[in-house]
Amino acid sequence: MMRSLYSGVAGLKTHQTRMDVIGNNIANVNTTAFKSSTINFSDLMSQTTQQASGPNATTGTGGTNARQIGLGVKTGAITMNIDGQGSAQSTGNPFDIMITGDNFFVVNNGQSNFFTRDGSFYVDGAGNLAMTSTGYNVMGWLLDETTNEIKQDTVQPLRIMSDANMTYPPEATYRAKVAGILDQNDTDVTSDAGKSVNLNIYDKLGYSYTVRFILKDTTTDGQYTVEVDKILDSENNEVDISGLTGLFGTDGTSVSDPQKISLNSAAYAIDGKNFTVGTGTSAVTYDLSKIVNGDAFKAGTDLYDSSDTSVDKTITVQGVIDLVAKAFGYQGSSDDFLKLNYTDPTDSTKVYTFGDLLLNQAKGSTPSLVSAMTESDTANGTTDAKVINSSGRSYNGSLLSFNASTGAFKNIDSGKSVSLNLSKIITSEGTSSFDDISIDFSDMSMFNNNGTSTVSATSGDDKGVGSGRMLGDMIGVSITQNGQIYASYDNGMTKCLGQIATAAFANNSGLSKEGDNLYSATMNSGEFDGIGVDITASGGYMTTGVLEMSNVDLSSEFTTMITTQRGFQANSRIITVSDTLLEELTNLKR
Repeated sequence: MMRSLYSGVAGLKTHQTRMDVIGNNIANVNTTAFKSSTINFSDLMSQTTQQASGPNATTGTGGTNARQIGLGVKTGAITMNIDGQGSAQSTGNPFDIMITGDNFFVVNNGQSNFFTRDGSFYVDGAGNLAMTSTGYNVMGWLLDETTNEIKQDTVQPLRIMSDANMTYPPEATYRAKVAGILDQNDTDVTSDAGKSVNLNIYDKLGYSYTVRFILKDTTTDGQYTVEVDKILDSENNEVDISGLTGLFGTDGTSVSDPQKISLNSAAYAIDGKNFTVGTGTSAVTYDLSKIVNGDAFKAGTDLYDSSDTSVDKTITVQGVIDLVAKAFGYQGSSDDFLKLNYTDPTDSTKVYTFGDLLLNQAKGSTPSLVSAMTESDTANGTTDAKVINSSGRSYNGSLLSFNASTGAFKNIDSGKSVSLNLSKIITSEGTSSFDDISIDFSDMSMFNNNGTSTVSATSGDDKGVGSGRMLGDMIGVSITQNGQIYASYDNGMTKCLGQIATAAFANNSGLSKEGDNLYSATMNSGEFDGIGVDITASGGYMTTGVLEMSNVDLSSEFTTMITTQRGFQANSRIITVSDTLLEELTNLKR
């Protein structure tokens, strides 16, 4: 038989293999992250009919080349274009990830690690990041429980939707700032009520509260008092801070702030222990002795007790005190009214608070509110009105000072910040749900702003540290270019959940295809060390919301298909012609 017949058969088989490679490439033209392959041919072998000879110096003849007849073709190599980057296909799915670079995702089927460029992932029912097609777990690194940073150790499944990750713990506020312009001509600041500034805070359980500060003018240029008026919870209920000392600043500090306090005799009257509200048939009389217990006022929550049926028995002790302050025309809180100072005109060393005067009035002692009203003042109410000269007021808080000539902040007490000691608010269990809050006042100023102050309070420092937060629920997940996975929460916080690890090999083409867009390591690709690498270490990066497309070039595949077809046809002609020659040979016997 003719050798050319077998050469033609070998050529047909090899070109058929080439067509198989081309067909597989074209079939996977839309397969995610598919890598095309190419085939190279090599000659099969040659039959030597005469060996080569060298020149003969004795005979003077030259050498001859070997005489060899080729016996066909075989597949030399099938090479995968595994490092060829496919184009990006936008999906909008945040869990679809494309790798730019030569690295691979690491996935695991529960027993073995595989490698893939297919970044089509989703979160399964157990909260693990997994391949959409196979459900294999995506592997990566978790956070070190001690340092709370990524620990590059043996890769583990990335469980990003665990119960611990679904919420972000609350934190109590421990820093705050009060800033803005405090205009000395602001009528709110100069009024008895003062200017209110609210600070929103959180406790350790994530409950929100509002701390209301009151800023008031003093008779000293550039000096103002800052006091805590009240603390309200999220339902606007007042937190009980009565009796607490050292809550904010200094307790019982006196300031020079003289006032003349007078009783509105047209609507109120005080006769001994009887305090009358209104006139005529609508008048209601309260027995002031009912609001005291020894040398102190009864708790504000106690109901007022009176045998007089005309008295509103639902009013609290605090309510009666509020009416007394209102009767004397005081615009501020009743607590501030009770802190006003009265100096005995006959003995300047004897100083009483208005609270002392009211207690004495209720007990029938002197000096009392009535006995202190000695000086007539036609400027206050009627011509026979009596006034009490207030020699100043005391306050529980801090003294805010500015440079009177420049308006710049000077200090609050002796520094730039003061502590709001909320840890003094103790629960029935003997603990506090609050942290103390350091409040910085150094960004305040006392400039002319047309009588309008712009003072406001915010939780946290300039960088937002210490602002506190409520309990946060997860509202989104994002993946950075280095594969780190971050969760965002509705309390404004973010948290790193882990990092997607990648694998790098010395010879990517040496990987073995395992189907389902997966590869496994071989002896010629290099081994996977079980840890992996950060993708950015080799200049690569990840992009979310896109997938890598197949790198098959259809124009190239169709061109190669044409040459393959022609090669197949040519080899078939070898067999046809060889058959004709054999036919002629058999015809010789005729």
